[in-house]
Amino acid sequence: MRVTVIIVFLLTILGSCKEAQDGPEFILRFGHQANEQDVWHRSALHFVRTLDSLSEGRIETLIYPSEQLGGELDMIRSIRAGIVEMTITAESMQNWAGITAFLAVPYLIRDSDHLRLVVEGEIGEEIASEMISSIGLRPICYFERGPRHLTSNRPVLSPDDLGGMVLRVPNVPLFVRVWQALGAKPTPMTFSEVFTALQQGTVEAQENPFALIYSAGFYEVQRYLNLTGHVTGWTYVVIGENQFRALPADLRQKVLEAGRSMQEYHKNEFRLQEELLRNQLEERGMIFTQPDREVFREMAEAAVLDILPEEYQPLYHKITNIKSDGDQEP
Repeated sequence: MRVTVIIVFLLTILGSCKEAQDGPEFILRFGHQANEQDVWHRSALHFVRTLDSLSEGRIETLIYPSEQLGGELDMIRSIRAGIVEMTITAESMQNWAGITAFLAVPYLIRDSDHLRLVVEGEIGEEIASEMISSIGLRPICYFERGPRHLTSNRPVLSPDDLGGMVLRVPNVPLFVRVWQALGAKPTPMTFSEVFTALQQGTVEAQENPFALIYSAGFYEVQRYLNLTGHVTGWTYVVIGENQFRALPADLRQKVLEAGRSMQEYHKNEFRLQEELLRNQLEERGMIFTQPDREVFREMAEAAVLDILPEEYQPLYHKITNIKSDGDQEP
C-alpha cells in the first residue's frame, strides 16, 4: 500500500513537471502597422504557425496588427529598449542608419528582378550588417512592396499639378526633401492618423502602395489614384538582435528558417494580391491616372543626388548599374 502511494505521488510530481514544460519557453511579441486583411498580417500568421511547428511549441509568437503596440518608429524604439521583439520596418530606419534609405529611394529600383538582385546580393548583406550593428535589428526576411503611388482629390499628371499640395509622408527625410523638390508640401505623420487627416482636410494627399491604400480605406476620402510608381522598394521583418541572441542556438536557427518560409509565403501572396487590389480600388470608385513618370523620375533623381550624402553616392550608382533579366541592351 505504501509503495503504491509513493508511486502515485511520484507520478503526480512528474505530471506537474510535464505540464510546466508544456508551455512556451520564449515569447516573441510581433507588432506591425497593417490590418488583419493585409498580406503582411497573413504572412505574420504563417510565421507563427511555422515557428510553432519548428520549435515544437518552445516559442510562442503573439501578433499585434494595426499599430496596437505603436507606430513604426515606436516599435523600433520598443525593440531597442527590450520591450517587444519583432516588427516590420523599412526606410524609417534611416533615422538610425542612413544606408537603410536605399529601401525606398524614388525611382531607384526598376522592377522585381532588379530588387531581388539588390537585396539578396552584396548590397543587401551590407544593409543588413549595418542594421544589426547600428540599430540592433536583425532582418529575418524581406517583403517586396508594391510601387508607391500618389492619391489625391485632384488629378496629378506632372509635378506642376502638385501646386503646393499638402501631402502626408512617413517620417523619412529623403521623402520629405524629394516631394519638396517636386513642388508639394510634405507633412510627416504617423500612418494611423492619415485617414482622419484626409477626412478633415488637414492634408490633401498621401502616397502608399495599393495594399495600404486599400486596407486603410483611403478610397473613402481620396478620389484619384495617380500611378506615379515613384518608389519600388522592400521592407524587412526584423527581430531585436539582443532578443535574438538571448535564444538558444538551435532556436535561433528555427527563427531564421521560419523567416525564410514567411518570405516565400509573402512572395506568392503578394503577386496575386497586386492585380486584385487594383481591381478592388477601381470598383470602389477611385479614378486611375497615368502621370508622366519620366518627368517625375528626372526631377526626383536630381533631388536624390543633391540630398544623398556623398558617402552613399557610389552605392546609388552601383544599384542603378545592376542589370536584371528584364533590362534591354542599348
